[in-house]
Amino acid sequence: MDHADFVQHLRTEYAALRAAAVAAGSDAPVPTCPGWTVRDLVDHVASTHSWALRALRTPADGERPRPDDRPADWDELLDWWDKVVTELADTLAWTTSNTPAWTFAEPRTFAFWSRRQAHETAIHRLDAEHARHGADVPSLLFDVEFAADGVDEFLTRMLVRVARRKPVERAGRVLFHAADAGRAWEVRLTPGEAPEVGPITGSATDEDATVAGTADALYRAAWGRPSGAITSGDRSLLDALPRP
Repeated sequence: MDHADFVQHLRTEYAALRAAAVAAGSDAPVPTCPGWTVRDLVDHVASTHSWALRALRTPADGERPRPDDRPADWDELLDWWDKVVTELADTLAWTTSNTPAWTFAEPRTFAFWSRRQAHETAIHRLDAEHARHGADVPSLLFDVEFAADGVDEFLTRMLVRVARRKPVERAGRVLFHAADAGRAWEVRLTPGEAPEVGPITGSATDEDATVAGTADALYRAAWGRPSGAITSGDRSLLDALPRP
């Protein structure tokens, strides 16, 4: 996927996220984010979008940016959010992917943010849909290539970052296999160390746990959301993966 594809996914997933949040109502609980209401979810995502927009305006070697303060009123928050996301997506779309920007990981360019914000928005769109519909979210299937990229981003980038704050406490190997995308990842866990992600180092029978299914199912499972992926072996290793 390229920069333009991610920007389009950002726009599409934002529109769906916003619609689901409004339909659910600001006070509705978010079952996939225990303790949160839809208002909390929207405030979090709006803050993240604002932070990303600030990052695009910060030199690659600059100080870590801060998000803007959000309006307290629900309707004002929605209007403010609309403007932030429009500006974020337009800024990304109108600028080349290799333009330098502050990021918390490589590459330190706009390309980092188009990918990161597309997946951030998609996963939280899923949260809003669960708040609206409950356990069964109708007719939501992420594109195969996009979902597989989301698994890759989580395993190769976000997992390592989160493990710095939430150290891994288990040892073992977990295989993620997205058959429809023709992709597989092996995650090697060692207590107190950053997870290592790479190609399969042995046969499938050597793995301590395997997570298999469509890219859509693996995308949800990797991010700790309800999923149709099939886990065999030691399920506790999947549950032990630190998540944002």
